Amino acid sequence: MADRNMVARVAVAAVAIPTLFGVVWLGGWPLALLVAAAAALGARELLGIGAAAGIRGHAPLALGAAAAWPLLAYLETTRWPESAASAAMLALVAALWVVVVLTATLARRTPQERPLEAAALTVLAPLYAGLLPGTLLAIRHASHPMRDWAGTWLVFFPLVTTWVCDSVAMQVGRAVGGAKLAPTVSPGKTWSGTIGGFVGALAVAPVFVLLVFRPLGVPVGFGAALAIAGTVGVMGQVGDLVESLVKRQAGVKDSSHLIPGHGGVLDRLDSLYFVLPLATILYHLFGII
Repeated sequence: MADRNMVARVAVAAVAIPTLFGVVWLGGWPLALLVAAAAALGARELLGIGAAAGIRGHAPLALGAAAAWPLLAYLETTRWPESAASAAMLALVAALWVVVVLTATLARRTPQERPLEAAALTVLAPLYAGLLPGTLLAIRHASHPMRDWAGTWLVFFPLVTTWVCDSVAMQVGRAVGGAKLAPTVSPGKTWSGTIGGFVGALAVAPVFVLLVFRPLGVPVGFGAALAIAGTVGVMGQVGDLVESLVKRQAGVKDSSHLIPGHGGVLDRLDSLYFVLPLATILYHLFGII
């Protein structure tokens, strides 16, 4: 069964990663729509986890808002940059949406139907599954046009670092074992795997600088790359644990069975939900985008 699961994982990755690479390179609305679709699916899965825990969010509001966040992020980055008016309008739209969620809760939930949790889940789902991964659009298009290699690799640096971190953490944890990292949340994770994953993430940085960023003329030095990779190596694993915590409350193993061998969208993107916003911030702080 384990071997069959691994074959499914490899087969999905063999198709998904080149496809993702092509869409990221293309950029623009195709990329924005792909992220929006993933956001809606992720929000749907989070609502499903909530339902398993007895909390019924407002699905139409949550899914619509989740899909809207990446599209707004793309417009904010490419159509309304440096516009105070657009930022103020987005804040007003967000405020209005919260009012709508609370009004819907009043209309559709009784006090016995956990209205506070229903409203909170409806607000959280699009922020978690839509706003956080939507920062990928800022990385891709803050300084680079469509069909651009530099912008593509700036996106893939935190992605590849996360994938390496996860893979090394799993292999080291299985080989070395030892003390558990968070036994009540994720019993399989060990401190040895966590440290191994962090070291693996750091190892990606010089490889990218020498083989990717310098040949493309992307202004990422060793210090900045190590800082970003180190942040990814820590916070990506925190993101993984956060999703495990939520699933454990609901008593579910996977967020869904959408992706063969991988579980659901949340299961695949849990680390990236934390990694992408932080990578975006660090890219800005180091003057890279």
